[in-house]
Amino acid sequence: MNDTPGWASPGSAPSDGQETGESGTPRPGAAQPADQPGTDPQEPGVKWSKEQPPAGQWSAPTGPGSPGQTPPPPPPGPGWGGTPPGGPGSPGAPGGWGGYGGPYGGWGGAWGGPPPAAKPGVIPLRPLGVGEILDGAVSTMRTYWRTVLGISLTVAVVTEIVVVLLQGLVLNDRETAETLSDPSASLSEVTRAMGDTMLNTSVVFLVSLIGTITATALLTTVTSRAVLGRPVTAGEAWRDARPQVPKLFGLIFLLLFIAAGVILGGALPGILVAVAGSGDAGVALAILGSLAAGIVALWLMIRFSLASPALMLEKQSIVKSMSRSVKLVRGSWWRVFGIQLLATVIANIVASIVVIPFTFIAAAFGSDGIVNFFNNGGADAGWTFLIISGIGSMIGSMITFPITAGVTVLLYIDQRIRREALDLDLARAAGVQGYGTDTGTGS
Repeated sequence: MNDTPGWASPGSAPSDGQETGESGTPRPGAAQPADQPGTDPQEPGVKWSKEQPPAGQWSAPTGPGSPGQTPPPPPPGPGWGGTPPGGPGSPGAPGGWGGYGGPYGGWGGAWGGPPPAAKPGVIPLRPLGVGEILDGAVSTMRTYWRTVLGISLTVAVVTEIVVVLLQGLVLNDRETAETLSDPSASLSEVTRAMGDTMLNTSVVFLVSLIGTITATALLTTVTSRAVLGRPVTAGEAWRDARPQVPKLFGLIFLLLFIAAGVILGGALPGILVAVAGSGDAGVALAILGSLAAGIVALWLMIRFSLASPALMLEKQSIVKSMSRSVKLVRGSWWRVFGIQLLATVIANIVASIVVIPFTFIAAAFGSDGIVNFFNNGGADAGWTFLIISGIGSMIGSMITFPITAGVTVLLYIDQRIRREALDLDLARAAGVQGYGTDTGTGS
């Protein structure tokens, strides 16, 4: 691992032959205990006897009265180990004998646990909880607000200007809405209006998607540097992300194509049955097939949800980043799904808090007022409405971009810490001395 902007994994993908589980098995680079007998034949000390009892036929003593066993020594007196009278190890001190103030949390008691993990940046270098992932995304936005909000604001402004111009000059929503609300409209007119609606929605979605991809690419670099505690400017983020941006567009469009293909494949049998003459049966079969295919598409999208940070940070190809995501998500599908869903809900709530008031304000300043606007279904949306509502959408996107991108990047880092001991590489890149050797890995 290096400490350049947008750090990449060292060498080949660590999952290939080096993956460990989440149950605490030794990981590459972690320090091994130095007090195991027999590890150094020249080390002085007690040596193991050559005559050992047969394996599985002996057990630990059951108590102080066991034959041949020496009773345990009495508790240390006042001042034992250099502790002055009245100190933490003396009688009457807080905690008594069990509260001996040594580094292990109490004489004869439980060990106090490992030292806290290093935290050079916005997250501690150990496996993360859900709250720590969300807090890390917010901390990145709060600590590096100039860079994060600068990137988000620039992308949101450009995106909303394009959307407003398309809706005001090219996309004719008024005629389409009037046709759909007209009960006397013919089937061909309704079909054409529905097609226009889908086309308009797809164009707006495509423009918004391009903006989201651009913001994600730049914010991925910012978040990866925030983990190391190192700031990055918007120019540095763009220079580091620029070579991978075309691949990121290809990845996102490939995932959309896969999801659409799966859903269309599920609805295809019902469509064929409807075309053959069984209209009601075909519609029911198409709906059921679409629902089943939607579940499969969701399962696939979660498995590929970490492909974007893998592509940006590891400088991988499209196919390799998808493979890396599958390896990282394997065995943690529900956890990744839950965290992504929670982040999406939070981002949408925050966006709604901003967008909804602007929508009412835009409708109030429109030519027909709020009542007529909602009675017409928003069909007669003039420039005033489009501009004011666009400002609300811009502010909402500026806030939500860092949350969604930050959570995805930190979730990717968390999965690599759990499976590939990435915390050791991060600590070395951040300049943490002795991490993983003297003080433990913290994970």
